[in-house]
Amino acid sequence: MRIGLLTEGGYPFATGESRLWCDRLVRGLEQHEFDLYALSRSAQQEELGCIQLPPQVRRVRTAPLWAPADGGRLHGRRERRRFAGHFKDLAAAVCADGDGFADGLYGLADLAREHGGLYAALRSEVAVSALESACRAPGTRRAVHAATVVDHLAFADRLERALRPLSLDWYGEDGLGDVDLCHAASGGTAALPGLLAKRFCAVPLLVTEYGVQLRAHYLAANDAGLSAPIRALLAAFQRQLAAEVYRQASVVTPGNTHARRWQEKCGADREKLRTVYPGMEADRFAAVGESADSGDPYTLVWVGRIEPSKDLVALLHAFAEIRKEEPRARLRLFCAPVRGAEATAYLAQCRALAAQLFPDEAAGAHAEGDNPVSFEEIGGPDAPELVDAYAAGGVVVLSSVVEGFPVSLVEAMFCGRATVSTDVGAVVEVIGGTGLVVPPRNPRALADACLALLSDPERRERLGAAARARALELFTVEQNLTAFRGIYLELISHSPVQREAVDADGEPLPFACPAEFHAPGRWTGAPVTGRAPSWAENPPLVAAGAPPETVKEAHR
Repeated sequence: MRIGLLTEGGYPFATGESRLWCDRLVRGLEQHEFDLYALSRSAQQEELGCIQLPPQVRRVRTAPLWAPADGGRLHGRRERRRFAGHFKDLAAAVCADGDGFADGLYGLADLAREHGGLYAALRSEVAVSALESACRAPGTRRAVHAATVVDHLAFADRLERALRPLSLDWYGEDGLGDVDLCHAASGGTAALPGLLAKRFCAVPLLVTEYGVQLRAHYLAANDAGLSAPIRALLAAFQRQLAAEVYRQASVVTPGNTHARRWQEKCGADREKLRTVYPGMEADRFAAVGESADSGDPYTLVWVGRIEPSKDLVALLHAFAEIRKEEPRARLRLFCAPVRGAEATAYLAQCRALAAQLFPDEAAGAHAEGDNPVSFEEIGGPDAPELVDAYAAGGVVVLSSVVEGFPVSLVEAMFCGRATVSTDVGAVVEVIGGTGLVVPPRNPRALADACLALLSDPERRERLGAAARARALELFTVEQNLTAFRGIYLELISHSPVQREAVDADGEPLPFACPAEFHAPGRWTGAPVTGRAPSWAENPPLVAAGAPPETVKEAHR
């Protein structure tokens, strides 16, 4: 079949999000053809170019979200009246969280398809006036009601960029109308072309979210220094867009239960949700995972990016408590190259705190190995490799206060390492019963869990083996590809073939598109007669024999 893969700020560009898993998906499902439709976020991203694509990628079409789409084309009087009506519906729904968002959105899409782009219209006085009226209408939230003209102009600018896909020429027979299935690599703006392909060409839509776009927009708006009215308007728009994407998608695949809860809260139908864990390469960690060497039994390892959400301050305070009871303990912090002023400042803060907590050791250290705390960068010419970082210690620690899908924990599990983690994001779901979990922002609990593993080598070995078995069962590239291969076939079995196969002379090719098996109803439902077996209701989450060991505080 032919898949239209929709991305924003990622694949197939050399930099950006979702690049790795999209590339693994395309290369792993080589029996299918892929058309890539990518939205870029900056000129720099486009200048860096695309990665080398496999032969099953038939077409690549890109569009910028950072530059005018149509040179500011103007509508006539009749089209301006149509635009005003549709934009009024959309603005009213955004400002009051009411109905009418879908009518306004698709009305604007129809107008753009018939009469050109919306760049000038969405930035026009008509749009700003309609937005101002919607903000001041009865029933709007207080933050929206307080919006000024400056806020209206700023929101209109951001709204135009978010709705840029409405103006693209991707929806004809030479575009998304020629694919059998649209697969959006994230929600939000990336899924907009999929919504229009379904509306104009009846192409089914699959949406995958490993990080919920709505949550990312909330965090980005808070960090951008925007005024309260702009943040409220952007949040309402993204909420309405997410709800429409979930409503129109045939299947939504969250990457974990944490993302699934967000999607359900935004209105996603539970019947459409299928959790598909990210696929990660297990082979690169096989040597460490299969080795009898369990690392330095007194070394704690942390791996990740240096940023405040990782709460290394709490980890350093916890390690100070650990050193009081186990003087041989060491903490090795392996970090990715530090970029940005915030990360640089936070790293300096953590180094200063380490020097303050361990002044005697730091003062007498003549070599890096003499200091109980070390900050080591991964990826440099003389820096350790990622696999070597996990192999260096017997226990891997995660101390975050905010976390989505904890990639570093899965890597540690592939390496057969026992782990101590904070209960954030999808951590408990990933760890299962194969590691110790403590509340975030609790250095004492973190220290106690680490000491429990440092003092019990048999327990470390048992948990490490169980963790590796769980990771190999749930988080490999193979299981990810198998899941999407099945979902593709299921969706296409409910949809007609979108194109007619022809030979080099343009003659039809009978049986070129093989019939897919169609089973009515839900594939995962209970049998028609009798009761489903107990294992179908409660599938095992860990390998047989894995002890369900977790340390949890009643803090929820």
